Amino acid sequence: MTAIDTPPTPSADAAGPPEDQKDWTLDKPVFLTAAAITLAVTVWCVAWPDHAYSTLESVVGWVSTWFGWYYVALTTSVLLFVLGLGFSRFGRVRLGPEHSRPEFSTGAWAAMLFAAGIGTDLIFYAVYEPAFQYLNPPAIEGGTTEAAREGTVWTLFHYGLSGWGMYSLMGMALAYFAYRQGLPLAVRSALYPIFGTKVNGPIGTTADTAAILGTIFGVATSLGIGVVSLNVGLEIVFGLSVGLPVQIGLVVLAIAIATLSAVTGVDRGIKLISQFNVLLAIVLAAYVLVTGRTAHLLNSLVQNVGDYVTMFPGMTNRTFAYTDTGDWMSYWTLFFWAWWIAWAAFVGMFLARISRGRTIRQFVAGAMIIPFSYIVMWIGIFGNAALDELRSGNTDLADVVNDASGPDTALWSLLQQYPGFTFVAGAFILIGLLFYVTSADSGALVMANLSSRLKSANHDAGPSLRIFWAVATGALTLAILAAGNIYALQYATVIIGLPFAFVMIGVMWGLWKALSAEGHLADSRRGAMPGVLSGRSTPSERERGSWQSRLRRSMDFPDQRRADTYLSETAVPALEDVAGELREQGVEVVVESVVAEPEPGTESADEGVAEPAVVLRAGVGERPFVYRLQRTRAATPSYGGRMSRGDDWYFRLEVHLREGGQGYDVMGYSRVQLIDDVLDQYERHLEFLRLGGSTV
Repeated sequence: MTAIDTPPTPSADAAGPPEDQKDWTLDKPVFLTAAAITLAVTVWCVAWPDHAYSTLESVVGWVSTWFGWYYVALTTSVLLFVLGLGFSRFGRVRLGPEHSRPEFSTGAWAAMLFAAGIGTDLIFYAVYEPAFQYLNPPAIEGGTTEAAREGTVWTLFHYGLSGWGMYSLMGMALAYFAYRQGLPLAVRSALYPIFGTKVNGPIGTTADTAAILGTIFGVATSLGIGVVSLNVGLEIVFGLSVGLPVQIGLVVLAIAIATLSAVTGVDRGIKLISQFNVLLAIVLAAYVLVTGRTAHLLNSLVQNVGDYVTMFPGMTNRTFAYTDTGDWMSYWTLFFWAWWIAWAAFVGMFLARISRGRTIRQFVAGAMIIPFSYIVMWIGIFGNAALDELRSGNTDLADVVNDASGPDTALWSLLQQYPGFTFVAGAFILIGLLFYVTSADSGALVMANLSSRLKSANHDAGPSLRIFWAVATGALTLAILAAGNIYALQYATVIIGLPFAFVMIGVMWGLWKALSAEGHLADSRRGAMPGVLSGRSTPSERERGSWQSRLRRSMDFPDQRRADTYLSETAVPALEDVAGELREQGVEVVVESVVAEPEPGTESADEGVAEPAVVLRAGVGERPFVYRLQRTRAATPSYGGRMSRGDDWYFRLEVHLREGGQGYDVMGYSRVQLIDDVLDQYERHLEFLRLGGSTV
């Protein structure tokens, strides 16, 4: 059974918790290539820092000159594509089987959405960038009212919807192909509609390797910036001098926490840290809001939103073709877009991992609105607080912003203007450290999964591989800090973003092809309906019986033994009858009994209960017909004069097609009635193929 047909199924002993090594195997080509390149760049930057810096700086200049327009056009195109899917008919498509539902609550999902996608850098850039853009705007006079309005909007622009559009594209594509189409949760899967089985060779290895490299360099860059900035805060608050010893201690501490969190998994470690960190950040933002000029900050925040809405259409495609801005475009917009692209596979993989069961419309709305609302709040409060200080004549803050160490020191300089500095600064150090952890542990999880071959998309790589990538990220960060070349790492991130920017075009193309097939599938069902209604067997052939028998079947709640007996004595013979006739018509067909993984979030999954099923698979190629009868445990409903108990269960036999569960139970159907149902679904499948439907 291939991943194209149905989701992979474990062996019969899967009722108990599987051993770690059975859930994943190392993908040696991806792992060794990514590890070797990471090691080579690290050694290069440490052994020959000046040469590495000058070379990377030259390459970045070349990328900005020749591909700056491409970054700008791609970012706008991705955003329009994602929003278009959300508002289109495809917005109803679920990122998982049709019967799946979200695994995490909306609150937990929202916290992980933000914490995984925004790292330590936002804490510091929310103060630094608005102030810098106010003093040094790209195309207008600095220090003016217009520059103040534009400064905050530029920050919102660089951290806003455009970047989250790239995250959303990768997240929905990976979730769709993994959870709905049964392919591995890997970047290569999103390219399957274009390259077919070739993604299992060098093409797929290249795509997954590029994703890992973008992840480790992007995360290490963010962590390097964060570690230096946190070191400055520790010096101000606790007197710890800025230098490599303190930074090593911070990295080791953060990686130790990240390793523990990554090993405990998404359900516990990453989720809990994300929720705590977001809540603490909101409390501190509220503190600055209340103890500062509250009315002014709220008025500014509202105006920032209005300015962002009105200015965004002109900013999104602005390349400054007619204005000489010097290096501004390379240092700001192009750097941010390349950084978002480098992080897209990492964050997209994590978003896919936590978004199974949501519709595309829910996913787009959540990924666009929830993190951006948080970003607007954070930048609106801290950015406007910094601007207020500058416009009030705080020359010390202005000097800090214009200094080379501005990104590291601007936040602490601002916080010193507020009461309780020591306590507030200590809390910000904790927030920065935890944002470091959430980026590192989710990054380690994603890199481990990308460098593995997982039993199914619901599994993660083992702790050993997650620990390796967590430690590798910390080691890379420390190596670059030791070389004094954090900017070289930023340049490497921008360069790595370029090839992955072309991969994203393929991801859009592949997702569009697959979703177009979903549309054909819906159309085929409507087209096949007349045949379903008129082509059934006669009542005597169906052995329907009386309407009273039908009612009794609806009110029957069979136990496990009866369900298993029906599968073996009625379902298998019925499917074998259909298979025999299909073989007579020259169709390649197989009927087999399997044990499928329980649906995440169900009682069976919580208790590790295996779910036996019988599957009919007809045809070969990209779109075989799959009809599966799946045993499912459900709570007995309270109706018909009967009250259910908490431990009162019955067993259903639900129909699953290739796109997921169909939500109806055939337990108790006669043999001929069951054959009728198979034929109904097969006729819909043929109509789908007639309309030209094809997908992975």
